[in-house]
Amino acid sequence: MNYFKTLILLTLMGILIIFIGGLIGGKTGIIVALIFAIMFNFFSYWFSDKIVLFMYGAKPVSDSDFPQLYQIVRNLTTRMNLPMPKLYVINMEAPNAFATGRNPKNAVVAVSPSIMEILDKHEIEAVIAHELTHIKNRDILVMTIAATLATAITSLARMAQFAAWFGMGRDREGNESNPIGLLILAILAPLAAILIQLGISRTREYLADEGSARTTNRPASLISALEKISTYAKRYPLESGSPATSHLFIVNPMRESFIVNLFSTHPSLGRRIKNLKKVAEELGQAL
Repeated sequence: MNYFKTLILLTLMGILIIFIGGLIGGKTGIIVALIFAIMFNFFSYWFSDKIVLFMYGAKPVSDSDFPQLYQIVRNLTTRMNLPMPKLYVINMEAPNAFATGRNPKNAVVAVSPSIMEILDKHEIEAVIAHELTHIKNRDILVMTIAATLATAITSLARMAQFAAWFGMGRDREGNESNPIGLLILAILAPLAAILIQLGISRTREYLADEGSARTTNRPASLISALEKISTYAKRYPLESGSPATSHLFIVNPMRESFIVNLFSTHPSLGRRIKNLKKVAEELGQAL
């Protein structure tokens, strides 16, 4: 059901791009909009992981640097039938982690050094299993596509706003666009794109939580890890990162506010714990 929901949401984004392109420039606008979206996706597919790692000052680490981390990742990848990902540490005070890469063979798992100090072995394993589930489900590719489609929609909406201001809404067939309609579209389209992106991201987080719980057979460890990471994220919010990449982390690292919470890429901690308790019940564990 969650995969079907993701497919529907991605389809809605594609339809929204076509609609905006058609409103701006008719049939020609639709073609231009599709080319625009394809170019965004091509760039993000090949280079998004490198950009994200650079943004957070990520540095590769070896087995000798973090032997416990390497052992945990090796055990989990064997259990989950995945290739060994590259491991990086990120320049971040609060404990957190994310996965990136266009496919399992080119995957990266990045953690902040403090995660090794604040979480116990079982909690670290639960966090890594969550990230590896993202990799196994190819969530990074899905969420990257969603993010780039949202960016394309926002850019097209700005073009619609520009066309409305300067009366450039006439296509090759000679049909004039409604400037008021274009302005309304310029306001509502980015909001719709964000809401669709949030729906996709939150769906993938629930699936990754469940995957971690079932792989480790310890939902309680992930609950404990999420609680600790959330507490430190509030205490030491990330100031230099980009909100556009917050969906990659296991817990949103950005400073909380009403707007941030309203448009958070992650489900609330309470909802995640509630879902994990359901998984625990299915596994015959009482929490």
